[in-house]
Amino acid sequence: MALRSLLPLLSSLAFWLLASLLVGSLANQLPPRWLQGPSPRGSQARAPQGDRRLDPLGIRTWKRWIPDAGDALPGGVRKATLVRRKRAALERLVQETRRAELVHWALLPAGLLTALWLPPSGVLVNQLFALAFNLPCLILQRFNRGRLHRCLARLGVRSPHV
Repeated sequence: MALRSLLPLLSSLAFWLLASLLVGSLANQLPPRWLQGPSPRGSQARAPQGDRRLDPLGIRTWKRWIPDAGDALPGGVRKATLVRRKRAALERLVQETRRAELVHWALLPAGLLTALWLPPSGVLVNQLFALAFNLPCLILQRFNRGRLHRCLARLGVRSPHV
């Protein structure tokens, strides 16, 4: 196979790697107070009982297959290190779910930039890739945030940023 025929694939791979690193790096610079407000798409209106409507998606079955890239960049944090039954750790984990959700929302439309060098079919493939790889992560962040709010409620903490 000629290198020329691999160019669209290689350029797309490089694009997604760079876009993910850039968006992730920018998200890691966000001050914690910016992550305390409502997240994109208004999910916080339902947070006290969590996103239980997501349960039928079998999230508990497939969530273990999604890697935690929280500590892949400087300033990031691996979510497993925050799993404790202490208020501060749970609130920080809520913030990190918001950070991850912002990253994945920002990456969804990024594939449109491939229109600068790829034909429409290549852009479509990249948009399908973006959807396939970001949508499960978005669903998981919402699901986890709902569980965290319920856990905080059981601890007697009314989450001020619901």
